[in-house]
Amino acid sequence: MPKSSVTNHRPRLVVVGSVNVDFVVRVARLPHPGETVFGTDCAQHAGGKGANQAVSAARLGADVALVGRVGNDAFGRDMLQRLHDKRVNIEHLLVSDGTGTGLAAIHVASNGENSIVIVPGANGLVSPADVMAAAETIRAADMLLLQLEIPLDAVRAAQSVAREAGVPELLDPAPAPREFPEDLLAVDFLCPNESEAEILTGLPVVTLEDARRVAPLLRDRGVRHTLITLGERGVWLSGDGDLDQLVESFPIDAVDATAAGDAFAGAFAVKLAEGGGLLESVRFGCAAGALAASRCGAQPSLPTRAEVDRFLYRDDRR
Repeated sequence: MPKSSVTNHRPRLVVVGSVNVDFVVRVARLPHPGETVFGTDCAQHAGGKGANQAVSAARLGADVALVGRVGNDAFGRDMLQRLHDKRVNIEHLLVSDGTGTGLAAIHVASNGENSIVIVPGANGLVSPADVMAAAETIRAADMLLLQLEIPLDAVRAAQSVAREAGVPELLDPAPAPREFPEDLLAVDFLCPNESEAEILTGLPVVTLEDARRVAPLLRDRGVRHTLITLGERGVWLSGDGDLDQLVESFPIDAVDATAAGDAFAGAFAVKLAEGGGLLESVRFGCAAGALAASRCGAQPSLPTRAEVDRFLYRDDRR
């Protein structure tokens, strides 16, 4: 058996973000605009980028607090219980009366690609006041994880608290607005995928050379380290000094890529907060993302620490 990579330091992470109920429909291929296709099955899962990243980090050994909102409905009560059962601190996960819990309709093709439509629900009511109520928890964290499925004013409030306390930030800029606010980009770690990197820079990101070209543009706009997730190819890492390289992913049979990026973000944050180096932490994140993409659903696909350790051990033995 591999030696566990858990250190003596148990990371303390805070995630400010969304909680959704995912309705996942599997299809042979994604439909074109105006086209109707038949699905093969439909399933309901716990999701939302904020909740996914929180569960990812908790399953990998971190103490995680989630700041956000659910609706006062059966879905919200179920999400609260699920997150509690997964050892996520839900003290700052508030319940909104008169508003439903966020929903996501997800189509997943046979090759693992997906398309997603989100109804924000209670996620749209997360406010700066909600964030400030959790300020002491954020100040005590080793890292703050953010996404954009909640109002941008709440994201800004969380960034302000973290920056005053010197807490590193990881921003997953999804879903990326076409007019991306410049002030959000002054982060320690930015983790876009290819399409989000294109929205942010106006340049297509298809090849590795494209990723190499756009990463410095993001750094020029305030990003300290850019981690462009490139699916099965891995992650393009650009950062301090001369750091500018591809960290290759792991070969897997892709089943559902829905939460692979969230698995990566949570795992990267955990390993880095434990004291891991950048390359080591990105590789750890790639392993978690690969495992998540090999399974169905969002949170059900997120791997445990033991699973990631075994996966990396097997790869190292090749």
